Amino acid sequence: MAVNVDPNIVVIGCGVAGIAAAGRLVKAGFRNVRILEATARSGGRIKSGRLGNTIVEIGASYIHGPSEENPIFCLARDYGLLHPEALTAENQAMDIAECFPGVPNWFSSSGQRLSSEHMKPALEIFIELLDETSQNVNKENTRWASVGHFMRSEIQQRTAERWKDKDATTRALLRCAISARLKEECCTNAAHTMDEIDLSGFEMYKDLCGLDCMIPGGYEGLIDSLMSELPTDLVSFNRPVRCVHWNNTDKRETAVTVECHDGEGIAADHVILTVPLGYLKKNHSTLFSPPLPAEKLLSIQSQAFGTCNKIFIEFDSPWWDTDTEVIYFVWEDEEDIVDQVSDISKFWIRKMSFFTVVESSDSHVLCGWIAGLESEYMESVPEEELRSSITQLIHRFTGNPRIVVRRILRTQWFHDPWTYGSYYHTTIGFSKKDMENMMAPLPMEGSQSQPLQVLFAGEATHPHYYSTVHGALLTGWREADRLISHYAPQRGTA
Repeated sequence: MAVNVDPNIVVIGCGVAGIAAAGRLVKAGFRNVRILEATARSGGRIKSGRLGNTIVEIGASYIHGPSEENPIFCLARDYGLLHPEALTAENQAMDIAECFPGVPNWFSSSGQRLSSEHMKPALEIFIELLDETSQNVNKENTRWASVGHFMRSEIQQRTAERWKDKDATTRALLRCAISARLKEECCTNAAHTMDEIDLSGFEMYKDLCGLDCMIPGGYEGLIDSLMSELPTDLVSFNRPVRCVHWNNTDKRETAVTVECHDGEGIAADHVILTVPLGYLKKNHSTLFSPPLPAEKLLSIQSQAFGTCNKIFIEFDSPWWDTDTEVIYFVWEDEEDIVDQVSDISKFWIRKMSFFTVVESSDSHVLCGWIAGLESEYMESVPEEELRSSITQLIHRFTGNPRIVVRRILRTQWFHDPWTYGSYYHTTIGFSKKDMENMMAPLPMEGSQSQPLQVLFAGEATHPHYYSTVHGALLTGWREADRLISHYAPQRGTA
């Protein structure tokens, strides 16, 4: 059978992975490339919005590790999207492992402003333990299965040893501060609790150097720039896919037929699937015919796609210091180092332990972060109840009942039917084989069928940069390069 040197390639999903894959293929000379996007917009989990006059990030917020090793940083720089400060050599050389370097403001549940200097011992122990997780990844020689178990055990021991000279009240408050920081780590990982994060899997993630930065005009500016380099007719919007029929045996047909919800069948030699892992977990049984191989399905189902949401809150005036980047709320009854609540419907708001300051020239906006089952519950709380809960929380911790919440805007990624969550994290029992299975094309190794029928991209398929925009971009390039290499001999290219 003759080899098609200009194959039909369908990319499912117009997020950053899909755009990256299509752009790479088009630049390599492939002419029959098409993106099918279920919604009316490009960008996927990159989505910018507004709260009053302030640009806010509904989806991805930061360029993590903005340095020469990060392709998202390089693209944003080349497109002229970054603030000059983010481009300095000093910022690119910083190694902060995604921890906020600025001086935080601290408040307690009794309405007291806490000294940052007095809270520093709590942060020091927490960051120290995060750094030490890599020393405990050999399961044969460690008694800890999860990151949460390791940190909780070590925190109790180290605080007892190091804080002997502090009075009981101070020791208890510092441990409560660690609980607030543990909840923040849940947001970093989109996890309900750090007890569900595999200790060895946690160490698969790799940090890049650089002080995390944002795109002042909104992350969607990067999507707009990337889209401007694609042919105008390459993307079909509002075209959700019902089923990918792969391994077609009829010699007169192409290897794959993409069935859209409107009934159209699109013939393809190759499909690059870039849907979020949450969507894949929810819809795999109807999305593939024949079904996914058991080995691949088991790896997909065993991995987690958690939820991290944001609540943007606008105030008439700031009640935090002018140089503040992050604000912590410390519940004074959480000295047992907790990162989840006992009754979600009653206490979900306690999971939101920290706020970041949103830069704005003429508004005063905070972003509250919340992860896990509490975050999923928050999405369904009525608007007025949400506003009331947020207002009461702020009044309680600041001790100032005169603070007025002007506007709020929340994200709702768990109830988004195209995502079912925010991003990937490793679960207990994670293995490198699981990641290999998730990123493996169909048909899998050993099959005699036409190779590379369905390829998989997206942040959840990057072994080291999962949960990041740069990870998603790199997987799109990876799968495009896989096809480019496959056709290189027939196309006469190296």
